[in-house]
Amino acid sequence: MKNTFPGFPPETLRFLRALKRNNNREWFLKNKQVYEEKVKTPMTELVLALGREMKRFAPEMTADPARAIYRIYRDVRFSPNKMPYKTHVAALFYPRGMQKHNCAGLYFHIAPEGVEIAGGVYMPDPEVLRAIRGHLAARHPMFRSILAAPEFRKFFGAMDGEQLTRPPKGFAADHPAADLLRYKQFLAGVSKPPEFAESPRLFITLVQLFSTMMPFVRFLNEPLRGTVSLGKL
Repeated sequence: MKNTFPGFPPETLRFLRALKRNNNREWFLKNKQVYEEKVKTPMTELVLALGREMKRFAPEMTADPARAIYRIYRDVRFSPNKMPYKTHVAALFYPRGMQKHNCAGLYFHIAPEGVEIAGGVYMPDPEVLRAIRGHLAARHPMFRSILAAPEFRKFFGAMDGEQLTRPPKGFAADHPAADLLRYKQFLAGVSKPPEFAESPRLFITLVQLFSTMMPFVRFLNEPLRGTVSLGKL
């Protein structure tokens, strides 16, 4: 694997830290050129580089920067937090033909607090969650083998995510997959210090972790391709 991304420039984190202190339109417009050149441009280059590499191990994932990269502008219409800008830059890779936030995907973000690299299903709709739970109930031995794989355990430890206190309605308390069925989210991830964003190791690590996550992601997506609520891209 050729490392085609050298890391974010120091100005990226400096901009995000300053934005956190000055989260207002006047400051952002004054510094928008820095955002375009030192945040948005390297983020686009990284997503494109990841897309080229993911053709080897995740060809079904969309890697179009226009789809993968989140806008820095916050939707404040229904939020008590009226700060207009996000103070991190993030991207989500998801399978073509599925809805961006209603399937399993690969995610990372760069923030003043650190670098987050994750995969799985974050906030599925009820219909999607039912489909995943049905799939787990029927094929839990395979899912357990994915979670127990040496590389998965080495990088991520155990699966993470919010859980119910008991199995959901429709599943017996003594179901052999009861511990898995309680999950409302299905996540795996790691955190790195913020300066890791500036290292050439960022690209190498993203490729390594995303590749390791793909069996986990694919299992979660298996029951979703025919789910009505997935809609269109």
